[in-house]
Amino acid sequence: MRTRNTEKEELVKQKAIELIVKEGLENFSVNKLAKACGISVATLYIYYKDKDDLIVKIAVEGAKQMSEEVLKGFDPDASFEDGLRQQWKNRSKHMIDNPLAAQLFEMLRGSTYHEEVYKVIVGDFAKSMGIFMKNAIERGEIDPLPLEVYWSVAFAPMYNLVRFHNEGKSIGGRKFTLTEELLWQTFDLVLKALKK
Repeated sequence: MRTRNTEKEELVKQKAIELIVKEGLENFSVNKLAKACGISVATLYIYYKDKDDLIVKIAVEGAKQMSEEVLKGFDPDASFEDGLRQQWKNRSKHMIDNPLAAQLFEMLRGSTYHEEVYKVIVGDFAKSMGIFMKNAIERGEIDPLPLEVYWSVAFAPMYNLVRFHNEGKSIGGRKFTLTEELLWQTFDLVLKALKK
């Protein structure tokens, strides 16, 4: 049995994300990946059972990394403003530092892989967010909201700004670079919308 080569394995992960983002899930194949990595298809099967296993494992690893980074410095007992600010800081930094991973997760959101990948985030991440929201509601900082409404108001504006930044353009193809000033100006508007 052939042994695993960690450098090759990292190259495979990186090239897989690049290819999936560039060509889409439906056009991604292990043959294209092997060619992009300069390795044989057989080598890929040292690391993964098949194409689906490869996509899920890469996405799950990325989801775990994202969850860890988003929770850095986050205190579920913090005030609503401080906790949400830390979330914006961590999430925007992660997406800007990992633009291909951010695009991959957007693609996976509408795919058959969604459920398997996103259940990884449920652990500590969901627990911390749940405690944070419960505390903010109990302290009277915010009103109870359905999760979808809360998320849409609390995070969608930041995700859109970062997406515009990563693409280098906004609506109508206008050039766009996200600045700290724009990020926190938007945060202040979101805070006004959510706080009592």
